[in-house]
Amino acid sequence: MKLQKFEDIIAWQKAQDFTVDIYAVFKDNKDWDFRNQICRASVSISNNIAERFDRSSHADFRRFLFFSLASCSEVKSMLNLACRLKYIEQETTDKLIIRSTEISKIITGLIKSL
Repeated sequence: MKLQKFEDIIAWQKAQDFTVDIYAVFKDNKDWDFRNQICRASVSISNNIAERFDRSSHADFRRFLFFSLASCSEVKSMLNLACRLKYIEQETTDKLIIRSTEISKIITGLIKSL
């Protein structure tokens, strides 16, 4: 079955939910630069999927899926740093990293399917 719109892509749906949670976790963080960077990186995951979905070439869409993967990695790195800086607890870090890893796996599967 061919996907008709980017909103049907499970990776996009999960990335959107993940971003909402990242914003919630860091909304009161006083380190504005850190908060801005992790929020922007999380937004980038779903936006890169959406941005190139309607392109005529699979190669172009695939390239932007790799950008989404890179953004997942950036968020994971920042989550680890947030824990080390005591911005969030280890339990919260672990839960968010598991979700980010799940999104990465789904994106990787999508890349392979192209």
